[in-house]
Amino acid sequence: MATKILEKKILIPGKTSKMTLDAPDIAAKAKPGHFVMLRMDEAGERIPLTIADANPQKGQITIVYLVLGKSTALLEQLNEGDSIHDVCGPLGKPTNIEKKGTVICVGGGTGIAAMHHIAKGHSRAGNHVVGIIGARSRDLLLFEEELKSFADELFICTDDGSYGRKGLVTDLLCERLEKDKSVAEVVAVGPVPMMAAVAKTTLPFNVATTVSLNPIMVDGIGMCGACRVSVGGKTKFACVDGPEFDGHQVDFAELRRRLGAFREQEQLSFAKFQEGHANGN
Repeated sequence: MATKILEKKILIPGKTSKMTLDAPDIAAKAKPGHFVMLRMDEAGERIPLTIADANPQKGQITIVYLVLGKSTALLEQLNEGDSIHDVCGPLGKPTNIEKKGTVICVGGGTGIAAMHHIAKGHSRAGNHVVGIIGARSRDLLLFEEELKSFADELFICTDDGSYGRKGLVTDLLCERLEKDKSVAEVVAVGPVPMMAAVAKTTLPFNVATTVSLNPIMVDGIGMCGACRVSVGGKTKFACVDGPEFDGHQVDFAELRRRLGAFREQEQLSFAKFQEGHANGN
């Protein structure tokens, strides 16, 4: 069913935006780790977006997206008061959250928004939440203030050193693990190379590591098989078995290959859309 956009905020001009949607049925059941499938028009493709926040009292959910192709470009054209053709969810398995002590939540890029919801869940469960977020530069950093509102500790790094510490999130993570043996779990959400690097970093410390995967999805309910990933040598479907898995068991190389399977077609579709938009079509 059509879902009204209550609020839209551009986080990074031309790249990333945040929307608050009027979705009481989804908000009532949404938990950290859940995602939704969106379709901008009747003929459009479905795309998955992790729920960045949910307010069941107001019946609202928050999504954050990166304008990367035709579908997200169509979403970016919508504004407050407009409606998304349909939004389905909550989908996937929620994050396994229980009181366990210190949990380090690592986020990169738009994954910081998804990580935010998970970190908030751990905070509400009584865990000591350590946030580590990173971006290429300060202007690309997301959800800093939101995380500061509940995280017990928050560390920031940028590739160019324009804000926080210069370096990678794994640098900060490794340093923390070396001096803090009480860490019960590490959660990572972001680009595939970042999540793979986090899992590699935590392995020598034998710390449980959870990653949220972002494979290609078509229906989001386990029927099409497009989102299959290899975990521990077994085939899993991210939409129904995940999207979160043990980072030490994920075949990240295969995931990267599958994500690039339709890159040429995606780029062509986006280019045609941009050309038509420039011509007023």
